[in-house]
Amino acid sequence: MNLNDLKKELLADPNVKAEYDRLGSQYEIINELIKLRKEQGITQKELARRTGLKQSAVSRLETGNYNPSLAFLERIAQGIGKELHIEFR
Repeated sequence: MNLNDLKKELLADPNVKAEYDRLGSQYEIINELIKLRKEQGITQKELARRTGLKQSAVSRLETGNYNPSLAFLERIAQGIGKELHIEFR
């Protein structure tokens, strides 16, 4: 069984699907931040230095163990040279 098969199997459960959908936008943001940070060759430590945050705070964000405020996300965006843009779909 590969990862896609496992995902399909798990998402067949309505409770798992509801939780997955609820957390989807959070993980979308996290994945985008990690991608942008890595594309620029920036370590968590360097991002923390640029933003005045602790490396552990950046790590908690990237592992999904932190629910960031808009101010926190704005600092992260500035640290990677981007603007934070939020839209409702």
